[in-house]
Amino acid sequence: MSLRAVFSVPARYGALAAGMLPVLAFPALDLELLAWVGLVPGLLLMQRAPHAREAAVRGWWFGAGFVLAAMYWLVPTVGPGLLLIAALFGALQGALGLAVWTLLRPPLTAGRAAAALVVVPAVWVVTEFARSWQALGGPWALLGATQWRHPTVLALASLGGVWLVSAAVVAVNTGVLILLLAGRTAVRAAYAIAAAAVLLAGPVVFALQSAPGTARYATVALVQPGQTADGVARVDASARITGGLAADPPDLVVWGESSVTTDLTRDGATLARLRALAAAGGADLLVNEDAPKADGTISKDAVLIAPDGIQARYAKMRLVPFGEYIPLRGALGWLTGISKAADVNRTPGHTFRLFEPVDRAGRPLPTGVLICFESAFPDLARTAANQGAQLIVYQSATSTFQHTWAPDQHASLAALRAAETGRPTVQAALTGDSVAFDPQGRRLALLDTDHVGALTLRLALPPAQYRTWYDRIGDVVPWTAVLVTLGAAGYGLRSRTRRTATTAPAPPGEPAPLTARRR
Repeated sequence: MSLRAVFSVPARYGALAAGMLPVLAFPALDLELLAWVGLVPGLLLMQRAPHAREAAVRGWWFGAGFVLAAMYWLVPTVGPGLLLIAALFGALQGALGLAVWTLLRPPLTAGRAAAALVVVPAVWVVTEFARSWQALGGPWALLGATQWRHPTVLALASLGGVWLVSAAVVAVNTGVLILLLAGRTAVRAAYAIAAAAVLLAGPVVFALQSAPGTARYATVALVQPGQTADGVARVDASARITGGLAADPPDLVVWGESSVTTDLTRDGATLARLRALAAAGGADLLVNEDAPKADGTISKDAVLIAPDGIQARYAKMRLVPFGEYIPLRGALGWLTGISKAADVNRTPGHTFRLFEPVDRAGRPLPTGVLICFESAFPDLARTAANQGAQLIVYQSATSTFQHTWAPDQHASLAALRAAETGRPTVQAALTGDSVAFDPQGRRLALLDTDHVGALTLRLALPPAQYRTWYDRIGDVVPWTAVLVTLGAAGYGLRSRTRRTATTAPAPPGEPAPLTARRR
């Protein structure tokens, strides 16, 4: 097929635009109710494709539109590489187009409609799960994140993670599509009830589920210095804000990502200053070091500092593609000449470790400390919870993306991680948004990108041994979706093989198969 033919089908441009529609449900616009019906126009274009291949192509274009709109703010970092990213991730949604066309094409039967209500959400979750693989960049703009402002819906995340929320949203969209396509009133009524049941599942779980108990309280201060000229000015601004907390000291002070730009093991003057801050304020200090190390590598490290020195260190494991390293740098390194892509690859860490800062009463405060982009990964927060963290902290920096949707999208992810793990979750960002959520994902406070200062909160902490269902069972939902998708694909191939065998021409001298003769 020629390139001209690829771009000459108007419905594909409709699919591209339809893919952008559900992005309006994400921050910063937060039209979250749109998520429950925003997929319908795209699904309808897939369903009305003339054949399976075209349905898959429309799914691809839909996925590309979704990625372009959801990640437009990456343009300063990746430049035209965003088109390549959109094409790559969009291809995953070709499976969605194929599933919709196969199950919902006319004439629509009750059996295929029922299958669609299970298979279409499963296929969507599989595409999100595949896109979440670190080698492909990692998770961002998962559909379940659109519901971050609704703890009653996020209750589903405590059972099956963000994946279950995504599945519920897609199931409702599928039910609405079936309502539009079904001819019989009884079928429409049945799917209206089914869609309503899925929509109400989260609130029902929220009502029946007990909130995590409170084992203790801790006061945490999140320091947000705002835009600064350089690393020295950033430390000065953060130190000034931290010094102002001494009158009413918290249990822990958290600085944002890249808040220190020298290696503290070799910069004794800065380390002494930070130790003095911790001593004067009576609270351990959690900073973030982004600097070349003695061996020449560069990593982003969370560093816990007490009055007597460095207590713990964790190196960021999940790096931002293009922002912190360039995949296949030999082939794609040219992007550094036309964008703000990383000049040098950061070195990832390999092991998560629990931090135990000491509160004002002298008790250890088990804390899961993760860095920036790592808030997008459900498994990391779950690891922290299963190791006994009572609090989850993210250190973040999105200064490159100020005045875009990125800071709002990023801050919303902490709500998902809180609901999934049953832990209060906070994010300290250099330039905003600094934010805090309770163990059910309810927002407690926000310091947005227009402000500088400290956000101080008294947090109720669950027992260290508390576990949500998602903490216990992990990614059962996406793996179940994989099995459903493979099963549906296998059934479809088997049915197609049977139809082909039934309608194949008979050998010379033999009567045609009965079904073929009837035709």
